[in-house]
Amino acid sequence: MSGESVGMDETAGGTLEDGGASALRAERLEALAASLRAAARRASEALAGGLCCVFAAVPGGESKEGLPRLRAAAGFASPSAARGAAASLAGLVQEVVKSGTPRRGPAPEALASHAMGGVTALPIAFEGRVYGALVVGSAAAPDDRMLDLLNGVAAGAALRLDHAFVTDEVERLRGRLDAKERFAAQKSDEILKLSEELFAQDIELLRNHEKLGKIEKLKNDFIEKMSRELRTPLNSIIESVISVLANENDALSDAAKGSLRSALDDGTAFLRTLQNILDLWRIKQGELPVEIQEVNFRDVVDEAIFSVQDTLGDKPVAIEKHFVEPLPKIRTDLAKINQILFLLLDNAAKFTPSGRIDIRARVEGGELHCEVEDTGIGICPDDQQQIFDEFYQVDELNSTRYRGAGLGLTLVRDLLVLLEGGLAVSSDVGRGSIFRFHLPVQTIG
Repeated sequence: MSGESVGMDETAGGTLEDGGASALRAERLEALAASLRAAARRASEALAGGLCCVFAAVPGGESKEGLPRLRAAAGFASPSAARGAAASLAGLVQEVVKSGTPRRGPAPEALASHAMGGVTALPIAFEGRVYGALVVGSAAAPDDRMLDLLNGVAAGAALRLDHAFVTDEVERLRGRLDAKERFAAQKSDEILKLSEELFAQDIELLRNHEKLGKIEKLKNDFIEKMSRELRTPLNSIIESVISVLANENDALSDAAKGSLRSALDDGTAFLRTLQNILDLWRIKQGELPVEIQEVNFRDVVDEAIFSVQDTLGDKPVAIEKHFVEPLPKIRTDLAKINQILFLLLDNAAKFTPSGRIDIRARVEGGELHCEVEDTGIGICPDDQQQIFDEFYQVDELNSTRYRGAGLGLTLVRDLLVLLEGGLAVSSDVGRGSIFRFHLPVQTIG
């Protein structure tokens, strides 16, 4: 169920005596459950397909040993997998609920293969009242920006839970007033106070919704403007440089030719970085569609090798292909598989001063398996957990030497998640790196 969220034990025990009130209470609980499922889905999408469990207490619900139950999950293969993961997270959830502070730790064995970056648990709390915990696991540890986003998701869930408990308390007091009129005056004051609090929270919910809508519009307007104001003139500049080199080549000095080629390389690299940013944005917004078509993977490899020649320049690096036969034509998204292979090959070419790059591919069991191995500088173990983070540079001091914005591997990971595939890396410093990916395909013939 990757990319989707499901409810776990959303309803709570207990009913009100009046049938209409009971139906209304059930409706409120279902709305609360839907909001918790949405919170799990938003957290999972923010982590580009990471795992998320929402543990929460709900009005009228019971929790074993005082712990909130698993109410929603996203990113798991099945509900049973989510329940199994929840059982292994009980200790971490208990720490967070009791302390009211965030916790991080290694992923339990049940999550290890899908949460190499460990798990992060955030309290779902409102004004000192802790209602549960939001637990996420991902390939890499969340950075500060991601933590801010996840804290926002937890805060929104906490507000809705507090709203639900206050509403339930108001209804409970009203029921008492009907049964015990002698406490009417005293309880009316309590109801009035709680009703005012409930009204204030209703206003806060509306403000949050309005604020989120404005933020979303600002971000969309920014992306559209960046696309229009940067890509269009940049394409024109690149085309003009190409035209000058093609039509006035003989009239240009060697120095002028070198300057124009350098400008062309810089412009092309900048355009690719801009396109990577736009693609990452569209993936996070769920606006990058998957278009399945017939693909000859041999042609994809040849095109990627041709496109990476500018990165290689005059470095003594040989690129070799190794295909396990038969390698049939497949059905997948041509543009995305082309982009994935180019980014991996470009990364290998960038960090390989000399030696070779091997591209291996096979189709087996309904999946395309491919790896790009280089004899470059390699990646130390500490950096291997972070190289898929946005804008991460392995060596900031060499960022000018190894040109790039630190988005290529992030985009590779997110594109493979979009295609329901996987990515892994192994590397030794000074001996090179191997990036392996796989994704489901349909074979032709």
